[in-house]
Amino acid sequence: MELTLARNWAWIVFRGVVAIIFGVLTLRNPAITLTVLIMLFGAYALIDGLMMVIAAVSNRRGEEGWVALFFAGMCGILIGIGTFVMPAITATVLLVFIAVWAVVIGIAQIVAAIRLRKVITGEWMLAVAGVVSVLFGLILIARPAAGALAVVFWIGAYAVFYGIILIALGFRLRSWKRPLTPTGQPHAA
Repeated sequence: MELTLARNWAWIVFRGVVAIIFGVLTLRNPAITLTVLIMLFGAYALIDGLMMVIAAVSNRRGEEGWVALFFAGMCGILIGIGTFVMPAITATVLLVFIAVWAVVIGIAQIVAAIRLRKVITGEWMLAVAGVVSVLFGLILIARPAAGALAVVFWIGAYAVFYGIILIALGFRLRSWKRPLTPTGQPHAA
């Protein structure tokens, strides 16, 4: 799994950039309409899911961890498509979609971080992103009746923080991609 992540560091950085763009656009106009929020979230989840599926399939080369990445990506794609197919969805249902998506992605990232802890340093960034995702999802589930502007603010803040963590992780992966041998062990200095 670690080689799959290292080979795909640029996709992780790109996912972080997309998350930050989504978050900034959301924070910039907190009075955004529900329809626009649905479309922005749908596009983000779809693009993020597609990038995860591409990363999983294109560089699987006998890696066991590609299945988890593929599954998480498919969840993102399905949730993204679901937001486009059902545009009249209520705010509560959208919050449940976002909450479930955040919890699933968070759990997958925590599992990946645990697997990486013996291979690299800095895996905590992925674990933090996963914990933040799970907490964000659980908060949305616990408080679905919160005001729309407050939810939009938290979605934007989450996306910006998540994006920053993904970019930091991606560049960390880039820095240790080169010194890895085919067995996943660093070259001797």
